[in-house]
Amino acid sequence: MLFNSYPFVLLFLPTVLAGYFWLGRRSNLAPVIWLALGSITFYAIGGWQFVVLLLLSIAFNYGIGHLLIVAKLGPSGRRAALALGVTGDLLVLGIFKYAGFAAENINALFGTHVAPHILLPVGISFYTFTQIAFLVDAYRGQVAAYALPHYALFVTYFPHLIAGPILHHKDMIPQFERKQSKHPDPHLILCGVIIFAIGLFKKTCLADGIQPLVALAFEARSPSFDQAWLGALAYTFQLYFDFSGYSDMAIGISLMFGIFLPVNFNSPYKATSIVEFWRRWHMTLSQFLRDYLYIPLGGNRRGRVLRYVNLLITMLLGGLWHGAAWTFVIWGALHGAYLCVNHAFNALVPDVPGLLVRPFRIAGAVLTFLAVVVAWVFFRAVSVEWALRVLHAMADPSNIVLGREEIAALVMVAVYAALVWLGPNTQALMGYDHAGRRVGEALRAGRMRPLFLYAASLVLAFGILGIQSHSEFIYFRF
Repeated sequence: MLFNSYPFVLLFLPTVLAGYFWLGRRSNLAPVIWLALGSITFYAIGGWQFVVLLLLSIAFNYGIGHLLIVAKLGPSGRRAALALGVTGDLLVLGIFKYAGFAAENINALFGTHVAPHILLPVGISFYTFTQIAFLVDAYRGQVAAYALPHYALFVTYFPHLIAGPILHHKDMIPQFERKQSKHPDPHLILCGVIIFAIGLFKKTCLADGIQPLVALAFEARSPSFDQAWLGALAYTFQLYFDFSGYSDMAIGISLMFGIFLPVNFNSPYKATSIVEFWRRWHMTLSQFLRDYLYIPLGGNRRGRVLRYVNLLITMLLGGLWHGAAWTFVIWGALHGAYLCVNHAFNALVPDVPGLLVRPFRIAGAVLTFLAVVVAWVFFRAVSVEWALRVLHAMADPSNIVLGREEIAALVMVAVYAALVWLGPNTQALMGYDHAGRRVGEALRAGRMRPLFLYAASLVLAFGILGIQSHSEFIYFRF
């Protein structure tokens, strides 16, 4: 089921909300079970054949976690339990996500014709990473014993289940345990509706609106210089509004239940370096890769060379996490190389003279954006050959068409660029403070009414009217 669908907006969400708060008047546990069942129903509507796998994954990880938290195992037993849990998770992820990719490469190398037909369970990357973090923290002694309904809800919580953000048990389960979140808070519900409306508008009007221009580069066999650039930029902005729209909707829906989700997206194209970009783009994935991959590999504790090796490994695996294809591997490798260059530059030029700070920041922002656009070409292309074809066209200014269609596309891309660089992001607009559990304080104080509410209503109306029958989020396939 999609957030941007009429059944979700008009039926599923109101029903689950009403049941949650009705049960919250009678019990602290029943709403948790209700919400978990609602989340599993949400998942089943989009992929019922994978529900059993999801439930088995929850049971398996909860059982391993129980061994690590409650059972009095010795050090070797704890290591064995963790190894069993992580290996089991990665094995399932590997079979469902990478078996086809492995077979494809084996066929190419040995001329065989192995062709496994395995469907990719929706959301498997997100709920697998979420639970691996739980097991590692349980092994480290950083997890309290959680009740099964709360753990199941933590994994299945429908605002994040399909496309993130990647949640952390220490952030989410205590919120599920709070009695206060079981009672409707008009302020949080209003803020949730506004944030959801902004996200819906981004998805249905902005991301879907610019999507046709992407074909200029990625569906033309020989794009010209301007077509390749316009198509690549269109995809760059489509992905931006698609992902940030989803993130806003997830946060808005969760706020209606009184639950604060972590911020996952913070105007990444305003970054002045690639290091800053990764602190703003898919923030929860960046934190996961840092805490559970880069630091365990050694991080920056073993010298500069190994630091760069660790960065490259982390980003290569991060690329592969996004998809089982060489285009994603190259995308990850490019970002790993960008990060190494960025850190090397910072080491060589630790301080910039005061007069040059602003020019440096502007140059850094332009260079970062161009580097990101180049990497997105691999991210979007159906093959490495196709990506190279687009990049070749982008580097050949002798071949320019610039007809009526291209001029119209140029105007549209310019408008999107202005929105991205000049507009505030949603959390700034709404004063969303995940750590402080605050949102919309200006709204609460009456400083933003009524004009702001009129604008929000208009955005919601446009967002609902813009709903299309088939408009999946790009991150659904990860």
